[in-house]
Amino acid sequence: MENKKLNISYLKTCNCSPNHINCLTAKEWVKGQVGIWEFFYEKRDVRDKSIHPAVYPIALASQCIKLFTHKGELVLDPFAGIGTTLIAASDLERNAVGFDLKKEYIEFTKKRLSQKKLEEKTKQIPILDDAINIPKYLNEETVSLCVTSPPYAHMLGKPRLNKSMRGDIRSNNHFKEVQQYSDNPRDLGTMTHDKYAEALTEIYKGILPLMKPRAHSVINVNDVWWENKRIPTHLYVVEALQKAGFELRNILIWDKRNLVNKVGIFGWPSNYIKLGATFEYILDFWKP
Repeated sequence: MENKKLNISYLKTCNCSPNHINCLTAKEWVKGQVGIWEFFYEKRDVRDKSIHPAVYPIALASQCIKLFTHKGELVLDPFAGIGTTLIAASDLERNAVGFDLKKEYIEFTKKRLSQKKLEEKTKQIPILDDAINIPKYLNEETVSLCVTSPPYAHMLGKPRLNKSMRGDIRSNNHFKEVQQYSDNPRDLGTMTHDKYAEALTEIYKGILPLMKPRAHSVINVNDVWWENKRIPTHLYVVEALQKAGFELRNILIWDKRNLVNKVGIFGWPSNYIKLGATFEYILDFWKP
């Protein structure tokens, strides 16, 4: 049976000029133009890897929402995890819908959202379902921003290690644990990179008609090491989104050096390996 469309608003409630893409002042706009972004985690952020192995900060989602939406508009997160995007949307008076395959994540998101302020003017709805089914829930040309950090293509399907030559002094509470999101075959985190890209293309083909014209879609992703080879995940994502009909607009860098603690020595003295923990890609697309 086909799902009913959600009863959720998508119209802006601010008084901004029709030709503005956000509610920012000129001074705030200039700050957003810098191509290297730096964020800090706050107390509400969840960094416990036993709850979720990879959570971006609320501040990252907030930055994207501020740049590409107005108050009252609709934000979509197709891989919502434990609801960071939805929390940011609530803070900024945006409506939001987030999808995830894992029931535990959806339940955790609901608990986080239950702590919202009493007089809430917007809705944030977490839904337990495959991202391929998103078109069943939303009407065409209603989404002003899609922002997410998708699973990293089978990277978490092997035991977590301390590869540093200073591994004995590096705290790793999940040493030798497999931290895969789930064993669901539809989970992108279980797929090879080729299958991962194909699945992303199909999901975003469904999302494209839901987006307003020139609405942005932002994806936070990192490259990974697999069997001593670098896998350029960000290139797979770019190709997948372009095949789905999106146009790449900007590539930004999330500078994470302020979050790196007790860095070990990797590869010394014979194999240079850059520290993957020091930055991630923020890929900005739009619907042409």
